[in-house]
Amino acid sequence: MLVAADLVKRYGGVTALRGAGLMLSPGEVHALVGENGAGKSTLVKVMSGVVRPDGGMLELDGRVVSFGGPREATGQGIAIVSQEVMTFGDLTVLENLFPYGDVTRRAAARRAAPVLASLGLKGRLDARVETLPLADQQLLEICRALLTDPRVLILDEPTSALPRAAAARLADTTRRLVGRGLAVLYISHYLEEVLAVADRVSVLRDGAMVLEGVPVGEVALPTLVTAMLGAPEERADPVRPEAPRQDGASLELREVEVPGVLRGVTLEVGPGEIIGLAGLQGAGHTAVLDTICGRLRPARGLIRLPDGSSPRSLRQAVCSGVAYISGDRKGRGLMLDKPLWENITAVSRLGLGSDGLLPQNRRLVERTRDAIARLRVRGRPYDLAGQLSGGNQQKAVFAKWLDAAPSVIVLDDPTCGVDIGARGEMHDIIRGLAADGRMVLIASTDLAELTELCHRVLVFQHGRIVETITGERLSEHELSLAMNAGFATP
Repeated sequence: MLVAADLVKRYGGVTALRGAGLMLSPGEVHALVGENGAGKSTLVKVMSGVVRPDGGMLELDGRVVSFGGPREATGQGIAIVSQEVMTFGDLTVLENLFPYGDVTRRAAARRAAPVLASLGLKGRLDARVETLPLADQQLLEICRALLTDPRVLILDEPTSALPRAAAARLADTTRRLVGRGLAVLYISHYLEEVLAVADRVSVLRDGAMVLEGVPVGEVALPTLVTAMLGAPEERADPVRPEAPRQDGASLELREVEVPGVLRGVTLEVGPGEIIGLAGLQGAGHTAVLDTICGRLRPARGLIRLPDGSSPRSLRQAVCSGVAYISGDRKGRGLMLDKPLWENITAVSRLGLGSDGLLPQNRRLVERTRDAIARLRVRGRPYDLAGQLSGGNQQKAVFAKWLDAAPSVIVLDDPTCGVDIGARGEMHDIIRGLAADGRMVLIASTDLAELTELCHRVLVFQHGRIVETITGERLSEHELSLAMNAGFATP
């Protein structure tokens, strides 16, 4: 139905696709897997008309095609459901399904009803989408794609926002679709889900196909992991950090329960330790960070910060010495329209005296200059944060939190979207914080980052810690296997 052959795509000096090929057949679910940065998103963008390749060709139903844009690809029968929810919250369900208003309301309702029912979506068609749960919004996007009567359906991480019951309905719907002759490309990090849903699987690594169109009955989970990451002997062994030998109060979680999110989580982090938290999306590891920061309130269990307090809110956690460093620079990291000095001193100003008077700006600017020099941020105090490169923005996020002298550092994908040089500098900063006796917890989608930094890594599934990996076992292969093995069973 759709063939991609010898695709090449370059972005400046970076080659995202290097001769990648893929063949989608009618009546089959073809899974595509690969680690972050392997080129999956670029391949999907080429196949759906979002970007043009620099080399290679696409063939649709026996004809060579070249799409001028996504709408042209949709018009020729290729539909895509993106990982990011792209619904219009202020419009109704029906308006989201038919955004161009090219059919009457009665005809739209008649066409939508059976597709909505097949996905288990019930409710009024005139309900505003922003009132729906996130899982229903994701299913609504899939419904919108199906209403275009596609011949090729691309599902990019379709279950990332779905609870298990909705994911099961989607799997059933996918099987019915291929039974009607559709070709489905299924992209997912959930490897056991891939093996359960797909007919064939291909693996992309460093922009090239290393496994193409293999029947899922002929491939096992360890084989997929090795194809994605390369053989263990091909990966350079990281420099292992030494185990800390420092005294002092610890961060403790005891039997922490958050309904639907965490189930009986117990862990302890001592001064100087760097502890990794790993898991597939929704496994619960990032929720641990939110409980420590006071963003989530546990229904049961105990969280004790090093000063003896329990986090009741983000502000209280910050005042008790917790720093929250996110890779989401725009959403949770910086005020991009404000100068660096306002960003870098923002957290420390939370702890001002009761009179609420700010120190003179001149003092804040001088502190900012010191932080810029210490963390080697390429910028000046009065530069707008949004004008900096991604790596320097992220170093500014570090500077903002370190200005408040925290004792606990919570890191959520801290080097997301930065270049390799900035990544190395941030790793040095993290190691330095641990050497100074800070307690560090890090969740990362970059498994290599966890193996390079952490003394031990706690692996989560379905809200529980299922394994602790340390020492010589601490490798990307072991982490990936532990995250995926048995994940389909709650």
